[in-house]
Amino acid sequence: MATTRRRYLQYTGGIAIPTSLAGCVGTVPDDGPDNATNGGTETRPTGTGGPGVTLSATDDDPDLPIQPAVAVVREAATTDHPPRLRTTLTNTSDTAVSVGEGRAVHFEYVTADGGLLTLLPPAGDDGYPAEADCWRLTEGIATTDEYRTIEIAGGGSSSRPVDLYATTEADGCLPVGEHRFETTISLTGDDAEADDSATWGFSIVGE
Repeated sequence: MATTRRRYLQYTGGIAIPTSLAGCVGTVPDDGPDNATNGGTETRPTGTGGPGVTLSATDDDPDLPIQPAVAVVREAATTDHPPRLRTTLTNTSDTAVSVGEGRAVHFEYVTADGGLLTLLPPAGDDGYPAEADCWRLTEGIATTDEYRTIEIAGGGSSSRPVDLYATTEADGCLPVGEHRFETTISLTGDDAEADDSATWGFSIVGE
């Protein structure tokens, strides 16, 4: 059951990672604090826009007992950090529900349509291979194919931060314009049925 309708929101304005890296799904293209802040230095070169990222659209809630949500918690790219989003899955039922794939449902390692932006979990001390003060990856991020699940208690939620990077296919640092991210949320476990899944996504605007 795919979800295609979107809710549009008003907006204004304009280290190598080893191949055994745990917590990854798919591959980022190889070719080509959580509070919002406006401080810091712009990381985009002249002509590619400012450092702001705004949520512009979200799909309607899927026909599942899981309600996804996304918020921009750090809209500005600075010399110290990239923009950051936070994704949340809320179990609207009274019983525990398992969902998968455990990283993709939180948009970790999910690349936007068009391949210019990707969302990654916060980097460790070594960081990701990215251009200094630019947040454009200099090489692809190797990922594993394991399938993980998350169990969410009845009435509970699961939330994770994800940071925004430009892929190696981007011409500049963080490209401007609208970019859509989409993933599949699937219920797992013995009681899950084959059609207990839905696509859900959102769009952001880089300004």
